[in-house]
Amino acid sequence: MSLLKPRFLTSQAGLGLVISLSILALALLGPWLAPHSPVALVGPRYGAPDASALLGYDYLGHDVWSRLLAGGFSLVWMAAAASLIALAVGTLIGMTAGFFRGRFDQATLWWADVFLAFPNLILVLLVVAMLGREPWLIVLIVAVAFLPGVIRLSRSVTLGIAQLEYIEASTMMGYSLPRILLREILPNIATPLLIHLGTMMSWAVGILAGLSFLGYGVEPPAADWGLMVNENRAGLQIQPYAVLAPAVLVALFALGTNLLAEGLGRANAGIKEKA
Repeated sequence: MSLLKPRFLTSQAGLGLVISLSILALALLGPWLAPHSPVALVGPRYGAPDASALLGYDYLGHDVWSRLLAGGFSLVWMAAAASLIALAVGTLIGMTAGFFRGRFDQATLWWADVFLAFPNLILVLLVVAMLGREPWLIVLIVAVAFLPGVIRLSRSVTLGIAQLEYIEASTMMGYSLPRILLREILPNIATPLLIHLGTMMSWAVGILAGLSFLGYGVEPPAADWGLMVNENRAGLQIQPYAVLAPAVLVALFALGTNLLAEGLGRANAGIKEKA
């Protein structure tokens, strides 16, 4: 039987992909499958599981299962949006700096080093505390916190490629800068950037869940996994499912994206060694 088992499912990247897609499907389809409204009071405070509430009730009497199904959407879309914005903007800046070098490259590295001095969570908390906790603002600040890492990565891989003969030939032929960056350089540095995207997704999940737990994320009574942990932690001994269920899903999503990124990195390294 082991010989018939697909190699994809036995790999680290495959396991991470399965976990990530499972949590993603739950987050996207969950709001449509919830038996109750996530804000409806349908039972006793910290009530035990019963036929109408598989995981019992939370601190106000909401159905934990319904809030669990509806609470992953905000975390997933915000983590994905922040990571993709950071990847797109950081890659463009890093490639430009690596291609031109000179003063622009030095200024870019200085800016990136300054922001790297601030821990991501502290930076996000500071800005959100001053400007508010609108979802779009949180996404933007998390993306800004990720920018230095993307810039340094894309710049470093661009430096090596920009000196190759076909890039020099494209420059001599008068190709425009967008064409050289997007059609000549970007395809050759896409693999490490995609691996870093998976890593950023894992970081974003932790930051966003931490913000909700600290009260700076999604505002109640909206359903959110990090917020659920914060709301129900006082009744952990009475109704543990209201805390443990969302905490496990957050951990699984972070684990899945991390395994996927690390597995892709090892696979890419193995391919390079064989080549």
